[in-house]
Amino acid sequence: MFDVSKNPINIKPPSAGKPVFFVAVAAIVAFILFSSYFTVDQGERGIVLRFGAFQRIAEPGLNFKIPLLESTHTISLQTQVSHFQLPAYSRDQQPATLDVSINWHAQESELQKIYSEFGSLSSLEARIIQPRLPQAVKTVFGSYVAASSIQNRAKLNADIYDSVSKVLQGPILIESVQLDNIDFSEAYEQSVEQRMLAEVEVAKLQQNALREKVQAEITVTQAKAQAESVKAHAAAEADATRMKGEAEAAAIKAKGDALRQNPNLVELIKAERWNGTLPQTMLPNSAVPFIDVKNKLASE
Repeated sequence: MFDVSKNPINIKPPSAGKPVFFVAVAAIVAFILFSSYFTVDQGERGIVLRFGAFQRIAEPGLNFKIPLLESTHTISLQTQVSHFQLPAYSRDQQPATLDVSINWHAQESELQKIYSEFGSLSSLEARIIQPRLPQAVKTVFGSYVAASSIQNRAKLNADIYDSVSKVLQGPILIESVQLDNIDFSEAYEQSVEQRMLAEVEVAKLQQNALREKVQAEITVTQAKAQAESVKAHAAAEADATRMKGEAEAAAIKAKGDALRQNPNLVELIKAERWNGTLPQTMLPNSAVPFIDVKNKLASE
């Protein structure tokens, strides 16, 4: 018989190290492959660092890097909006609360500086915009009296934009600054309302006075016109009376001249007008009131 104990059979189990090695190598290769590229969205730029040192700016799209040696960070070039609510005083010492918003974006040419000095846009906003903008806005607002800040709102907004643009010069570009609202104290707003009501009342009184003045001028003009009319009418009547009198006087004069030149004209007129009837009653010793027959016969 065969003695197994004297002649043992050496059967080696399959090696388990090789599959694990291949899996590890495959994982490392996959990690290297997937770590060798990255993408940058449109509106952003990539910051490529090698061992923490700046190397280059990556454009939008697919980009490659050295795995394990290089890392990337993105910075947006899109418009950023910052809002502020600022207490301030006008030149006439009226307290107000200003709502201000600013639109800005990072300049592409300054991305290396932005990352080197600030690391991110949020850090840049906290260290540059937030400390500088409020003082610039308050300084400009303080040069306006409260009433003019409301009446000249467009100019105030333009002055704030100019001031903010000067103090925020650097790696960012200011697109616009809007003064969204000016909230004065309740006491001041009530005083403004009362002043406006008073101005409206004054304007109303002025308008009434002007209307009465115009009406008075119209009345005076009408009275003058009426007086002129009466005067003209009286003058016309006077002229008519004068002319009538002159005509009657001329007629009387003409009759007188005719009578002087023709003494028998009266007797002729009497005879022409006699109807042939003698008077029924006569006074004693009176002549017949008719015609001087003797003179008539003599003239014939």
